[in-house]
Amino acid sequence: MVSPGVNAPARGIAGRFRGYLPVAVDVETGGFDAATDALLEIAVVLLDIDDDGRWRIEATHSTHVEPFPGARIDPKALEFNGIIPDHPLRNARPEREALRLVLDPVRRAVRAHDCTRAVLVGHNPAFDLSFLNAAVKRTAFKRNPFHPFTTFDTATLGGLAVGQTVLARAVQAAGLEWDARDAHSAIYDAEKTAELFCAVVNRWDGREGRLRGS
Repeated sequence: MVSPGVNAPARGIAGRFRGYLPVAVDVETGGFDAATDALLEIAVVLLDIDDDGRWRIEATHSTHVEPFPGARIDPKALEFNGIIPDHPLRNARPEREALRLVLDPVRRAVRAHDCTRAVLVGHNPAFDLSFLNAAVKRTAFKRNPFHPFTTFDTATLGGLAVGQTVLARAVQAAGLEWDARDAHSAIYDAEKTAELFCAVVNRWDGREGRLRGS
């Protein structure tokens, strides 16, 4: 049996993960319960591969989200993420419109890369996927491109590749930049998650040298 590890031949995106398109996602919320707590911000980061087969960030799509009617918002969550839900310059969108804004580009990317579904890449992704799925259910959104339960976890990948499971530590151990001042925004965390995922996959596929700390 041939190992699919280092020095494996380059393959297109559709062939690399059984027809799945990895897409990094991060959400900021009003708490930990996806059924009752507000989704406040969501970012998705589309990935691509260059001519040498290296994975890289292609584009980021994000939006602030209006709390759904009756949503719970824990003040401690706002202390953590720094979001002011009623700030006049937040330009938040209702959930259904927010989902369309970030998920339609994912659907187009799935088609463009001849994939069957998107798969959520997240740091401890069960949290992000639960809030995404809850919003999809609340709004009866019919065109969710993400697999309903399959995910790629960069906490696990970081632990494997560089011995670190905390996002900030894993990113830095992989030789990537991290600015704590920008952390806990959906865009920043999603992009850093995407960078870490690409670094690990590129290393595994033999497209990069050793990750720092590996």
